[in-house]
Amino acid sequence: MQLSNARETINYSIVKNFWLVKQEPSAYSWSDFVADGATKWTGVRNYAARNNLRRMRKGDEVLFYHSGDEKTVVGLAKVTRTAYPDPTAAGEEDWSAVDLAPIRPLRRPVTLRQIKDQPRLKKIQLVRQSRLSVMPLGAVEFRAIVRMGGL
Repeated sequence: MQLSNARETINYSIVKNFWLVKQEPSAYSWSDFVADGATKWTGVRNYAARNNLRRMRKGDEVLFYHSGDEKTVVGLAKVTRTAYPDPTAAGEEDWSAVDLAPIRPLRRPVTLRQIKDQPRLKKIQLVRQSRLSVMPLGAVEFRAIVRMGGL
């Protein structure tokens, strides 16, 4: 299965790692991300999420999730630089950042309720451990959410 637009082609047979990152849209929204064209994913201060950042590889695919009141997957992104020391950590060397670039928005945002209503998605960390800001997804779960989003 391939998805494409003018900027990027996603080939699921090549990409091995899939992720979901969460952000409060009032702090940094999908629209902000698209306008910037890329971002340094900094400020993660949870060890499990930090460990997930460190597992990300260049080219990994990422779902961008608006947390807070929205609770909605809104877009696709990719990892463009693997983990490096978080420049916002102010002398703390134990935190990491990665660089992300937007690929495209979902045609239809996918709500947390819609995800919870899908039996095959009930065990993903977004449902089980909802406060984690960076989490892995299996390829099947990633594809299911992308399809739910109309891509």
